[in-house]
Amino acid sequence: MALNLNRVLLAGNLTRDPQIRFLANEKAVAEFGLAINRKFKDANGQLKEETTFVDVETWGRTAELVGQYLTKGRGCFVEGRLKLDSWDDKESGQKRSKLRVVADNVQFTDSKGDGPARPRGDEAQGDAGDARPAPARPVAPAAGGDDEPPF
Repeated sequence: MALNLNRVLLAGNLTRDPQIRFLANEKAVAEFGLAINRKFKDANGQLKEETTFVDVETWGRTAELVGQYLTKGRGCFVEGRLKLDSWDDKESGQKRSKLRVVADNVQFTDSKGDGPARPRGDEAQGDAGDARPAPARPVAPAAGGDDEPPF
């Protein structure tokens, strides 16, 4: 019997503000880019850095919270699975594909050292101390139900 496992753990910084949309059934979908940096020494002992860019999507309440609290440059930890999207290019007629991560869990991190992510939109008004989530808190819905925020 073959073992199949599709699990991804990533930590990085958002390359753009999350784009959130709502489907006809009112379910939220958020998409954002994540940059993951890797430092290493080359064969000559020189310190090098490479960056990998990954597209991430998340659904439901997690998508709503990602769209509300995460912004470009903010750090986050993503846990999810790989998904391969395939389509035919309308211009060239060629088969195209793109690998992305579908996130089940997103946690805010504070890798920049300048405080937790600030909410966007109407909630950015007023006292930011009351509206901000704590760093590295899960974004997944709380066990009490979808109406209850996780922080």
